[in-house]
Amino acid sequence: MVRVAGPQARLALEKLIGRVPKPRQAVLGRVRDPDNGDVIDEALVLWFPGPHSETGEDMAELQLHGGPAIIAAVFAALGRVPGLRPAEPGEFTRRAFDNGKLDLTEAEGLADLIAAETPAQRRAAFRQLKGQIGDRADAWRTRIIEALALVEARIDFADEADVPENLVTPALLTAQHVRAELAAILADSGHAERLRDGLVVAIAGPPNAGKSTLFNRLAKREAAIVSPVPGTTRDVIEVHLNLGDYPVTLLDTAGIHEGGGPVEQEGIRRAKARAEAADLVLWVTDGSAIGSPGGGITENPIESKAWKVRNKLDLAVDKLWISSESRSTDSFAVSALTGAGLDRLVAALSAYAADYFAVTESSIVTRARHRRALEDTAAALDRALALGATGREELIAEELRAAATTLGRLTGRIDVEDILDVIFREFCIGK
Repeated sequence: MVRVAGPQARLALEKLIGRVPKPRQAVLGRVRDPDNGDVIDEALVLWFPGPHSETGEDMAELQLHGGPAIIAAVFAALGRVPGLRPAEPGEFTRRAFDNGKLDLTEAEGLADLIAAETPAQRRAAFRQLKGQIGDRADAWRTRIIEALALVEARIDFADEADVPENLVTPALLTAQHVRAELAAILADSGHAERLRDGLVVAIAGPPNAGKSTLFNRLAKREAAIVSPVPGTTRDVIEVHLNLGDYPVTLLDTAGIHEGGGPVEQEGIRRAKARAEAADLVLWVTDGSAIGSPGGGITENPIESKAWKVRNKLDLAVDKLWISSESRSTDSFAVSALTGAGLDRLVAALSAYAADYFAVTESSIVTRARHRRALEDTAAALDRALALGATGREELIAEELRAAATTLGRLTGRIDVEDILDVIFREFCIGK
């Protein structure tokens, strides 16, 4: 699909199709080179006159056959139409925002919807695209502005006989109610923001425990090099998985042990750092060593939530421990080589992800930017409420104005030029 938006969209249709169809009705048209009249393709043609279009401007769409020669010829023909140029990344969405068709949170929701890899991410992005947080922010801002108007009326018309003396109290009551609603929204643990990137699960453990083999088995591809030589994995490798409809980022880390050269020690340092920052650690050890002379389990030095994974059960000398591991909720006996025991581990990981992201279905905060804006708004309201007993009406008004301004920045209504380019450059060309 090739899309043209702006004041020259009608001219583009006249040049390439020879006519402009009725608005919002798909018609079959021959696309011709405007210079020599050669037929490039037959396409479905749609015309959306502004302001009733996605961008708020005149917009035309050509649904073409997807051959590269066709696309190249159409682009070349459009390039010869006066006033047309290639779109920048995200420019159509940026124009929709500039023309009031989307607020900033809805544009972010569209970006997240395009990037969604799991059903959970798709559902969260679609809710945001449909104004889940933007509509709430606009409603809060309207109420705060109404409260601000009461305080400013008291300041500006204090000498007027028909202006009630006690206007600050109802204004602060409104601010208190909005602050309570913000507190409920901000009370969640921040898991909704993590849904965009995924739950981070690190595979860690001593060398030669089979971590990379387990990593490849969970990833269902040869993502990491497997070798019997200790220290093969030097840097952190990651893959993105869909477990139970939820996104999971799986990390394969270097074997953790004492000694080794500078390069190996740097890999160990990185392994510990990434594992300690992960949401869950799978501490993998060599189960075949249990029961053998000098065998045993290397203790986990990672200070984060960890599950014990005894690997190589197919080589285990003493198998009495396997039944006890199978009864534990945080210990697993597996063979990464044969796949034995992997079903139970994957099912547990899927359940853990579902429980971790359970609150996201009702959360409206999906980005750190949203949380910061709401926290700043709440802080301004707190300051306004604290000033209530002082009678400093001008300071109360200033804090209410700050709260309204922060919410306006959240939705992009005011003063957001510094972040627009950052947001819209995430989009692909033509969206």
